[in-house]
Amino acid sequence: MADLERIDHVASLVAARAEAGEHLAVIVSAMSGETNKLVGLARGAAGDDAVAEHFDDEYDVVVSSGEQVTSGLLALALRRRGLKARSWLGWQMAMRTSGDHAKARIQGFEDSALQDAVDGGEIAVVAGFQGVTDNGRVSTLGRGGSDTSAVAVAAALGAETCDIYTDVDGVYTTDPRIVPKAQRLEKISYEEMLEMASLGAKVLQTRSVELAMNHGVRVRVLSSFAEPGAENPGTIVCSEEEIVEKQVVSGVAYSRDEAKITLYGVADKPGMSAQIFSLLAAAGVNVDMIVQASARAEDRANMVFTCTSGQSALAREALEAPGNGVEFESLETTTDVAKVSIIGVGMKSHTGVAETMFKALYEKGINIDVIATSEIKISVLIEAAYTELAVRALHTAFNLDVA
Repeated sequence: MADLERIDHVASLVAARAEAGEHLAVIVSAMSGETNKLVGLARGAAGDDAVAEHFDDEYDVVVSSGEQVTSGLLALALRRRGLKARSWLGWQMAMRTSGDHAKARIQGFEDSALQDAVDGGEIAVVAGFQGVTDNGRVSTLGRGGSDTSAVAVAAALGAETCDIYTDVDGVYTTDPRIVPKAQRLEKISYEEMLEMASLGAKVLQTRSVELAMNHGVRVRVLSSFAEPGAENPGTIVCSEEEIVEKQVVSGVAYSRDEAKITLYGVADKPGMSAQIFSLLAAAGVNVDMIVQASARAEDRANMVFTCTSGQSALAREALEAPGNGVEFESLETTTDVAKVSIIGVGMKSHTGVAETMFKALYEKGINIDVIATSEIKISVLIEAAYTELAVRALHTAFNLDVA
């Protein structure tokens, strides 16, 4: 939806599907750069440029207007083609959300005419990213909220699939810009997609995958650049049971937006870890990997955790604040690190996965700093300079170079 030319192209894609007899609800995002522009205007008017976390209901009124514009423009483009279409805003279809402005969570739909309109053959063009609170105020879902809106509408309508058109033609085994041999996956499980989204793959927004998994909505990732009627198979995100042949490792993800914070000489006594992470949570710091080990001094431990590089200053400020009850000798922040992960539901039933990963990194001379695991994921923290080398080595080690 970058500009009028792209909106016209989207109208052609929608028209082709409508003419094939499909009943459609189309969820749209704002035009390119529009949300950033609106955020800047809202902060400027509020006199709050320096405080990024100051959001209220009027902020949401402003930033949600980008999607209102594109929903109307697409409806106009469809009507020009002789199709029955109309725009729907969040409050019109009663998408109820929490009152947490700029990061609201969807709570459900009230009875609205949306279902009847779609069943009657009208194309519903829905403004994504927005809803309405219990007290009737406009709310927004946070960055990437249009994906979340799309899944929520699909669930409410009992849709067969939720097709998300984006700038890539599916989900790949890793970033094709780093590994030209990366393969497009035909299917990927919700759990794998959720891990990939949270670990740096930017194909789908994490909350949209969570919602799809919770409601059993099949999601298909398609290229928005394909011509109407052209082959566009994409990738299906579905339940694990739908995938007959499960790869041991389905993909390699990475994130350069990482910071490692090391606390040396932490008092090794009950409640200290709880106090540390309570302070970080109160400061809005999202902690990822955590490792604790004994220090040389008696009754002391060293603790390492990671967060995004943008939150590292907040973490440091919270932990170094006087009188906060946290006892440690020194704190060190490192930002030239990256997280590289392997993901696959097949890891649940296969042994030797960690060995293969660590051996592949060792053979490339890559040192592992921190390790974190789950049932379907192994993540390592390494020097940022080795990110691309690590991704390529792991992609090859797990035979992902060959379709």
